[in-house]
Amino acid sequence: MLATEGMEDEEKWLAEGIAAIQHNAFYMSRALDSDNLREALKYSALLLSELRTSKLSPHKYYELYMRAFDELRKLEMFFREEDRHGCSVIDLYELVQHAGNILPRLYLLCTVGSVYIKSKEAPAKDILKDLVEMCRGIQHPTRGLFLRSYLAQISRDKLPDLGSEYEGEGDTVMDAVDFVLQNFTEMNKLWVRMQHNGPVRLKEKLDKERSELRDLVGKNLHVLSQIEGVDLEMYKDVVLPRVLEQVVNCKDEIAQYYLMDCIIQVFPDEYHLQTLETLLGACPQLQPTVDVKTVLSRLMERLSNYADSSPEVLPDFLQVEAFAKLSSAIGKVIEAQVDMPVVGAISLYVSLLTFTLRVHPDRLDYVDQIVGACVKKLSGKAKLEDSKATKQVVALLSAPLEKYTDIVTVLTLSNYPRVMDHLDTGTNKIMATIIIESIMKNDTCVSTADKVEVLFELIKGLIKELDGTATDELDEEDFKEEQNSVARLIHVLYNDEPEEMLKIICTVRKHIMAGGPKRLTFTVPPLAFSALKLVRRLQGQDGDMAGEEVPATPKKIFKLLNEIIEALSSVPSPELALRLYLQCAEAANDCELEPIAYEFFTQAFVLYEEEVADSKAQVTAIHLIIGTLQKMTVFGVENRDTLTHKATGYSAKLLKKPDQCRAVYACSHLFWVDDQDGIKDGERVLLCLKRSLRIANAAQQQANVTRGSSGPVTLFVEILNKYLYFFEKGSPQITSSAIQSLIELIKTEMQSDTTTPDKASDAFFSSTLRYVQFQKQKGGLMGEKYGPIKV
Repeated sequence: MLATEGMEDEEKWLAEGIAAIQHNAFYMSRALDSDNLREALKYSALLLSELRTSKLSPHKYYELYMRAFDELRKLEMFFREEDRHGCSVIDLYELVQHAGNILPRLYLLCTVGSVYIKSKEAPAKDILKDLVEMCRGIQHPTRGLFLRSYLAQISRDKLPDLGSEYEGEGDTVMDAVDFVLQNFTEMNKLWVRMQHNGPVRLKEKLDKERSELRDLVGKNLHVLSQIEGVDLEMYKDVVLPRVLEQVVNCKDEIAQYYLMDCIIQVFPDEYHLQTLETLLGACPQLQPTVDVKTVLSRLMERLSNYADSSPEVLPDFLQVEAFAKLSSAIGKVIEAQVDMPVVGAISLYVSLLTFTLRVHPDRLDYVDQIVGACVKKLSGKAKLEDSKATKQVVALLSAPLEKYTDIVTVLTLSNYPRVMDHLDTGTNKIMATIIIESIMKNDTCVSTADKVEVLFELIKGLIKELDGTATDELDEEDFKEEQNSVARLIHVLYNDEPEEMLKIICTVRKHIMAGGPKRLTFTVPPLAFSALKLVRRLQGQDGDMAGEEVPATPKKIFKLLNEIIEALSSVPSPELALRLYLQCAEAANDCELEPIAYEFFTQAFVLYEEEVADSKAQVTAIHLIIGTLQKMTVFGVENRDTLTHKATGYSAKLLKKPDQCRAVYACSHLFWVDDQDGIKDGERVLLCLKRSLRIANAAQQQANVTRGSSGPVTLFVEILNKYLYFFEKGSPQITSSAIQSLIELIKTEMQSDTTTPDKASDAFFSSTLRYVQFQKQKGGLMGEKYGPIKV
């Protein structure tokens, strides 16, 4: 309520002030129009008296000041035209000093002073010195700040600068610098004193009001930076030391932070680089509450941009030892500010790292030094739980990845993994994912076992539980995504040298085996395929498995593969293990290693017998076994017969009759391999097809008993297609009369009242008959063969 009333009062006082200014401005304008100097001075003094108020906040006072400023512009124009008022500028300078109140007097004095300098009837430095000294008469912070701001405004284009019309005859650049620095010093003192302008309970409000006025003080530094004559030497010897002296001595948090930021923003980058030691030396002397990290971060950002925009200045960075000075300053600031939170220290290191990566990308020792300093700061503390600090650590760890786009470079940083150890489990996983994404995005090849060891240490958050959390407690989708990213990573680990590649595989195996059963279904397959790729490269070589130093050989790798796949039994994941055993058997076949291929098939059959219980999984598994066995060329007669017998036996024992039928007719391909040296046992092919026909018939009868209808004839049509396949391949046991009988059987079945009509089966049968008709019409040997078959 009180605040609302105060705001209303302030609005009322502002309105009254503006009204009074407008009223006196009207009479002043009338006096100017009639060239009446006395009246013009009278009403201008009255107008300016409104600025003596203490009732307004700085924000409102600024509005009032701008109204008065606009009127003073008109008055200055009038003062310049001596023929209108008939008074010399020297007399005018004396005359305005008779104004009754000091504030209007000083505003008028500054206005006439501007004209006086322009007239060049006296040295600019004398007038400026007089004005800057006179302004000390106003010690009220707000009124004094705006008065000195006015002085800075009207004098900025009249300074005795290099090449300026006001230079010469004793007026030098140094005079201009002295004037601006003196005005800046006095303004800063007034600005700092503003904090004592009200009760302590209103400190927050006062600080906000002060912040609104900061640009008035900062403008002086901007003017300094625009003075042409301020070269590096003068900046180094005069400007910076005097500005920093004022900054350090004012001992005010708001002023120190703003002015340090101002120095960094307004002066040239080249000057900062050459005066780095002086500038950084002031940082530990600032108040403990000053946000030094932001100041330093902005300085480093500016210097980084400078290095980016002008590569030719890079030797200067080395010459002034910029990195060493910045690193030392950051260390001193962290040491001086005992209460600085971890996030503040780490954000400083992030800024320094960004600077280093942009200015000295080739200096990995600098990068490692920064990461090491971060480790030192984090050591002795528990895992980071502050989300902001964690975010900064992730930024620190991500920066080298983005810069080098090559994880191999990052893996040489000894302190990198030590920082990751300080992250909580969730963030560790995020960081591990970022590392993997970087590798994938940049097609990085990690090609040595040592590097793989370091890499897997970095991403251990994805490979095993760091804090004892059970995998069951993890989000299923997130878990799958994480493990798939690890699987993708395993696929890209590669070395042309087989021995080194085998070491890489062994290193990966060591890590993934420690990850618990649930992860193995994701990580074992890529590792197995990586090993199989190596086997293919070594195809034809042989060697003894004994001894550690024996070069990589297929036998050695197959032994390793067997151990890797066996680990899946702890999951358990028999279907996956069975698929992998069959892949290994196929690879062993290509390497012509019959005992090893047989062993893998044995393992696959054992899994099928003992572990695969689901009927659908059994169907898939038996078809995989049949398909793989059909491609095997390494087996002798005895071994092949044993495995074929097993496959056909299991096919006939499947739960559902249609599944039995399809598996049995698939087995027919095991007895007829269509290559030069392949098996061609027509008798056993016919045996399989007849057996599948009997099972199909039994399936029809079973359906008739249970459902009252015998179901579609799809199975018969599928068997007919197998008959046609082997008929074309030249199996003497498959005759045209057998095919004719089967066609007649299907037609009879389709016309039976008990058969369920099925469009898909009918279309399938029609297509098969059309194919037979097409082969008959084609002529030649095949046409003759198909001739006796009537469709």
